[in-house]
Amino acid sequence: MYFIANWKMFGGLNSLNSLHRVNKFFKTFKKNKSIKIIYCPPSTLIRPMSKKLKKSQIEVGAQNCHEKDNYGAFTGSINSSMLKNVGAKYVIIGHSENRQFGETDKLINLKIKSALKSGLKIIFCIGETLKQKRKKITKQILNKQIKLGLNKIKNYNKILIAYEPVWSIGTGLIPKSNQLLDTINYIKQKNKNFKVLYGGSVNPKNIHELKSINNIDGFLIGGASQNPKKFIDIIKKTYI
Repeated sequence: MYFIANWKMFGGLNSLNSLHRVNKFFKTFKKNKSIKIIYCPPSTLIRPMSKKLKKSQIEVGAQNCHEKDNYGAFTGSINSSMLKNVGAKYVIIGHSENRQFGETDKLINLKIKSALKSGLKIIFCIGETLKQKRKKITKQILNKQIKLGLNKIKNYNKILIAYEPVWSIGTGLIPKSNQLLDTINYIKQKNKNFKVLYGGSVNPKNIHELKSINNIDGFLIGGASQNPKKFIDIIKKTYI
């Protein structure tokens, strides 16, 4: 079971102090549970976080990358090789917040290929908008995103798919259990090797409902992951 903390645009060096609490919890808890914790902080914190977690089983990822894996004149950009060099082992690609700013399926596909070439594992985000949900075309949208995003990519064992409905992110709303079960099953039918996570307003209050969906392989957690107590509560309540 994966628990991925997406810190988004949050955190300074002092924020790394919160890792001690989570790491201490994980050392005792993981003995009985097969879980994997991954932190995806802003790029400014990848190196210091990697150093702080060097002797831990907790891994570090990035939140995005440039589509080019070599150096170039792209001011302000960071490519997958650079992320790998500072300690990242995963990278989130295709997050809806980036899609809304013009990240296309074709660009996402290039980023995934670049990241795989650099040796990073992928957290590939897909999801529909509220308008698309109301039109009842969720599956068509997901099919397109998967087909184009993973075009000519075969090593699915290095890719985690995070289903995160756009209308759920930051709203406190989550899909109904039967709808989420059906959607996750639909994604897994695309390939038997897919591991599928859920992301979108995951918190300690709704984790009991979400964990009842027995085909979910983990969670991509946003705001709640910035608070060590809430993050630990989510993990603990998943197994209660």
